[in-house]
Amino acid sequence: MHTHSRTRAGLLLGALGILGMAGCLGEPELEDRWTRLDIVSSNLTGGERVAVGDSVAVNVRTAITYRSIITGFLVVELRASSQIGPGQVTLDEEAERIDMAHDIDRLLAGSVTAGRATRAITGWDHLIQELNLTFTGRVPASVDSTGAAPTGFFFVSYLAEGEEIELEDGSDSLVVTPFVSDDMEILPIGLELEVMP
Repeated sequence: MHTHSRTRAGLLLGALGILGMAGCLGEPELEDRWTRLDIVSSNLTGGERVAVGDSVAVNVRTAITYRSIITGFLVVELRASSQIGPGQVTLDEEAERIDMAHDIDRLLAGSVTAGRATRAITGWDHLIQELNLTFTGRVPASVDSTGAAPTGFFFVSYLAEGEEIELEDGSDSLVVTPFVSDDMEILPIGLELEVMP
């Protein structure tokens, strides 16, 4: 009887020790818990110079590492802004990804599209999906009804909801609504380009 009690006590203490060590290890980093996008390869580089009227060809391979079930669209896009200029957002692979996600949310709300490509996606926890997308955009002369010239030009890769609509000419178009990073636990990614005066 004493032997069984000591054995049970030893097993209980061992289990508690393992649980205690697991607690010390802590929760995985946010970047390992949220769905994240990464640029595997791209013909664009951060700081690349562009001028108003330039055509910008984009060839990018994006990886999505899913941490939950997500259905929507992958969007790779050029964005132009007169509200957000150089250095006002942190789009750098070495930056904290949550900070970059918040900056991209703000950028998407304060800029206009200058060309994009989309792909319907569905993924689940631990799936890693790599996708190649290509398109050509253009640096616009103005970004709003006042004729304001772009002070900032960006490349971003993010996930979104999408709704297909039929245009008056009978062609189809896709209206995308970006997922809010905190709501969907998604880490988008991007690069900042430089608009030459």
